[in-house]
Amino acid sequence: MVRRTRTIVQENVRGGKGAVEFHHILSEEELYGHGKLYAKVVIRPHSSIGMHQHVGNTEPYFVLKGTGVFVDNDGSRTEVHPGDVCVIEPGQSHSMENNTDEDFEMMALIYNDRCD
Repeated sequence: MVRRTRTIVQENVRGGKGAVEFHHILSEEELYGHGKLYAKVVIRPHSSIGMHQHVGNTEPYFVLKGTGVFVDNDGSRTEVHPGDVCVIEPGQSHSMENNTDEDFEMMALIYNDRCD
């Protein structure tokens, strides 16, 4: 099967500011109980995904384009660029900010810390 991604634009994701585009590659059903999300995420200029915690799952980010600020569980802020990987362990919190005038793009995969 070949199909297009399903794109959704959301405002104020997880209490963040501005707009974020989710280009869903696989639906939760297509992940067969192994996770919740596999998507290319575009954070529009001066927008963010707010701080949120992962319980029972994790969500690494792989940066594709632009410059962002990753806010880690301990509150540390790290500027990230294409090729960087942001690792979030189960139980940790994180957020991502785009404080630039260009789109910021990353891959996101939310997968379970264990399969039932």
